Amino acid sequence: MLPPFADIAGVVVLLFALAWFGQRRLIYFPDGRAPDAAAFGLPDAEIDTFETEDGLTLSGWFVPPRARPTGHVVLVFNGNGGHRGHRAALAAQLAARGLGVFLFDYRGYGGGPGLPSETGLARDARAALAYLGGRPDVDVTRIVFFGESLGAAVAVRLAVEFPPAALILRSPFTSLVEIGVRHYPFLPVHWLLRDRYDSIGRIGRVRSPIVVIAGDADRVVPIDDSRTLFEAAPVPRTFVLVHGADHNDEALAEGPAVVRAVLDALRPSAPS
Repeated sequence: MLPPFADIAGVVVLLFALAWFGQRRLIYFPDGRAPDAAAFGLPDAEIDTFETEDGLTLSGWFVPPRARPTGHVVLVFNGNGGHRGHRAALAAQLAARGLGVFLFDYRGYGGGPGLPSETGLARDARAALAYLGGRPDVDVTRIVFFGESLGAAVAVRLAVEFPPAALILRSPFTSLVEIGVRHYPFLPVHWLLRDRYDSIGRIGRVRSPIVVIAGDADRVVPIDDSRTLFEAAPVPRTFVLVHGADHNDEALAEGPAVVRAVLDALRPSAPS
């Protein structure tokens, strides 16, 4: 018969194994259904596909400007849940103000193949940008990155490689490790986390104007975490506070303050 401590050690090893192999189910919450653009209020969206460097075919919607075009196109990097249809309202708001918008789904989301991971999402982001840059109606020097939550980390990583006209980060965090520690304090997150999304380690290498948008009632990414990332960012930079907004509130998803922040970032006199 094994001594009691051996049983305890076995349970601990089992828990660690479950945390290691099952952790991505605690990070990514994809809606695997392929959305219909018209059903989400974007009947004029062009449905496109593009291929990643590891051979996956993903889908996106190119939403043309609905007002006098500004010449800018916003590439949206989704958060960790849902699919591109859940960002349609933001796209409609931006298109109504003359911006083109490209919504796309990461691997495993929106009917796409594959399973999400940090490396995978980075590949998906590069492929989406390559597709957008290859369109004859898009000026690559006027592409804007808009990343929400986990998508902000994806956008930061890509911005280091390919500087956008502006980098707009909604509810960004410093690193997934710090967020993991807050939400799972009973787990050794620093040791176990495979996908780390270290934005705080990358933000200083961004050479584009940066806008950070945060809600002071955010219960997923505390505003102090977003502010810490902002303070580590190089200038020009702008911080936009949305009072009373929680992480998934409409005010932070596509509210007036968010839309205004995007437009302000594209003006030559944008604050720094």
